[in-house]
Amino acid sequence: MTGTEEKPPPLWRLNSHQKVLESGALLNAIAFFAALPFASLYLADETSLSKPAIGAVVGGIAFSAAFGGILGGMLVDRFGAVRIMLVGLTLFTVDYALLATVRGDVLIVVLILALGVPGFLVNPGARKLLSLAADESGRVFRLRYMTLCLGGILGPLIGGALYSISPVWFFGVPAVTYFAYLILFAVRRRFLAELESPGAHSTVRFPLSKTMRDRRLLAATAAGLAIYFVFSQLESMIPLYMKGLYETQAHSYFAALFMTNAVLALAFQIPIDRISTKLSRDQLILLGCVNFAIAFFCFWAGSASIALLFVGIVFWTIGEGILLPTPDIAVHSIADDERKGAYFGFADIRYLGFFVGPVVGGTLLGAGIPLYFWVMALFIFVCAPLLIHQFSAPSDVRQQTLRPVMADD
Repeated sequence: MTGTEEKPPPLWRLNSHQKVLESGALLNAIAFFAALPFASLYLADETSLSKPAIGAVVGGIAFSAAFGGILGGMLVDRFGAVRIMLVGLTLFTVDYALLATVRGDVLIVVLILALGVPGFLVNPGARKLLSLAADESGRVFRLRYMTLCLGGILGPLIGGALYSISPVWFFGVPAVTYFAYLILFAVRRRFLAELESPGAHSTVRFPLSKTMRDRRLLAATAAGLAIYFVFSQLESMIPLYMKGLYETQAHSYFAALFMTNAVLALAFQIPIDRISTKLSRDQLILLGCVNFAIAFFCFWAGSASIALLFVGIVFWTIGEGILLPTPDIAVHSIADDERKGAYFGFADIRYLGFFVGPVVGGTLLGAGIPLYFWVMALFIFVCAPLLIHQFSAPSDVRQQTLRPVMADD
């Protein structure tokens, strides 16, 4: 998009379908961030699991999201997004309700791991419906990112307050929140189903092998994996680096840094959307990479002054705001309507970045601070050619890419 084109409407101007979907996304984000960030603490307090075992349980949710999304996306295309989402939301409600009441190591572990199942049923369907309700630009995915940021602010505040009361309240409130999401979609079921082609589900099979042959989808997924690999450093390795600098004060400094990131993520998205109308997508993607790289060097320089950490988080948040929604926008632009569930589900493989990122980051940080920051600052640029390729091909090339995926249904 360039500055010569007609000025787009404000990002917050939504159609009726988008309003329902974004309302559900906010409920989902609040419920998720109210409980999952505290899962490690809960397992440590309520079970006898070792620290590695706790890490494996919490990490197992990310693995479910990464690989379960493929199955969930295909189910969405086969049986309909709304129908599969209602099943997922029911499972979320029941799972959290059980966590509020059960005790015992085995049951708690099973129920926490089981949270990955409704996740991969709900998320591909939600993004498919949002893609169907979006215009060609996919700008609404930037608003979806803002919704997640808002949930990332409200959820931990709610969860932190409830955690000190009792497990019943701590898990009960997310259960009620998901139940509200379920009721919203049940009431608006027919309205949301209008977004999907009538009768399409009966003819759609499970096109996994064909989906995997779409090189544009593979590139978008690899780009998302690279972005999440780098993005995961903020919550994993940056706190450890700060601990080496500030010791006992590192916890409070990081909390302030994290909250600054969350607030700026909301504040910056509207300006970023406006900038996206002035720059080409290629330029915007490169701008996001440059901001991430500058942020890493600012964090590195934080040894000289705490202020440089907060300068770094400004650059980080700009890069985050530009790049994190972009893989979803790319998938939105290449996926045929009947395959959006499978495409968005497959793209969830990028969540492996939240597992691989801390492992590799920890290895690099242990090998040397300069090596860590140089590798991370440069690695973010891996996503640039992958994403630029998605948007640079002309429409006829996109159709040729999709045609083999849609054949022989």
